[in-house]
Amino acid sequence: MNLFSLEGKRALIAGASRGIGLAIAKAVAEAGADTILAARSLPQLNDEANALTARGLKASVLQLDMMSNESVDAAAEAAGDVDILINVAGTNSRQKLENYTPEEYDRILQTNLHGIFRLCQKVGAKMIARGAGGKVIHIGSLTSGLGLPYLAPYAITKSAIGGLTRVMAAEWGAHNIQVNCIAPGFILTDLNREMWKAPIMANWLAGAQPNTRMGRPEDIAPLAVFLSSAGSDYITGQTIYVDGGYSTTAVWPFQPAE
Repeated sequence: MNLFSLEGKRALIAGASRGIGLAIAKAVAEAGADTILAARSLPQLNDEANALTARGLKASVLQLDMMSNESVDAAAEAAGDVDILINVAGTNSRQKLENYTPEEYDRILQTNLHGIFRLCQKVGAKMIARGAGGKVIHIGSLTSGLGLPYLAPYAITKSAIGGLTRVMAAEWGAHNIQVNCIAPGFILTDLNREMWKAPIMANWLAGAQPNTRMGRPEDIAPLAVFLSSAGSDYITGQTIYVDGGYSTTAVWPFQPAE
């Protein structure tokens, strides 16, 4: 038995059009899952799904807008029986806490938290009713456990995702549904690409964590596949950081004498 195969499983990736979500969708499909790529942008999703099916993999698309409860409900219904739910959808805006408008705050909370909560309700209820177990994986952030500046609404949502992970694991364990959270570190995506162009940021990172390079979306995907597989059946309620050691270590320029 291949503990890490996803053959025969159906996976819904919420937020699969680019970045971490797309990397996860590709990896899950390559592991054998019938993979549903869900996001707002159908043309982009279709291109990616067609590329996967051209390689003999199983992929389809589904429109999903976390800002709309009606869209979330419709996507959960259209997805059918799902064995694996991976919640990647998210947005961000970096500014001083006192400068966020109510509209910006509501947009981030709805996309990163409220929509995901509703999707979990709808998909999870069907998982429980089927009685065949399942996997739910959330994408958190360094801010699930650490404070970083100029991210207040985003940090609220990602901290909440960590708490939601633990509560869902506690409630749904009796149904053989494992729920875990991946907390990426500094991963280069379209959400932060402009910020990381500044040389001062790259120089800072090189001295801030033991693995001095920026992370890539492809660094997150293998853990998502593992947490989707039977190999993780005894792991639940965890937030696992994939961050080059940033959250657990500190480095300095001191070198001992030879």
